[in-house]
Amino acid sequence: MLREMLVKSGAVRFGDFILASGKRSKYYVDIKKASTKVDTLRYLAKQLGKYVQGDYLAGVELGAVPLTVATALETGRDYLIIRKESKSHGTRKLIEGDFEKGSVVDIIEDVVTTGGSVLRAIKILRDEGLKVQRVICVVDRQEGGKDALKAEGVDLISLITAMELLI
Repeated sequence: MLREMLVKSGAVRFGDFILASGKRSKYYVDIKKASTKVDTLRYLAKQLGKYVQGDYLAGVELGAVPLTVATALETGRDYLIIRKESKSHGTRKLIEGDFEKGSVVDIIEDVVTTGGSVLRAIKILRDEGLKVQRVICVVDRQEGGKDALKAEGVDLISLITAMELLI
């Protein structure tokens, strides 16, 4: 069902793409295309919510934020937003939201490729005294992210893998 929803929403495209990791790819998964559709977002939140165990959820701006908010509503957990970079004004924080140091945070992510973006998020959270043990994503592109996270003591849970998506 998830595969069909992602394809139908236009979230899976074929062509020549450069990913956030810098790698070239013949396909692109744009979860924002899916998560802007209310029924699909609701479905994704229910599926992601099944794996939530932490005290808080966290998502990196921009793509993971709708997923994180919807999953927070589904699970009743408060959430944090991790900025890609601090603003030059205001509080200059990299984490938006209140939290208690020592708490466990589950990171919600749209797509994991090499894990670079989410590893940066893990470092930001850990630097603030939070514990990260799991990343729950919609799509694992199976390009090294799972192993990179495992090396940091973090489990990657995906709703669907690239292999399952592209069959």
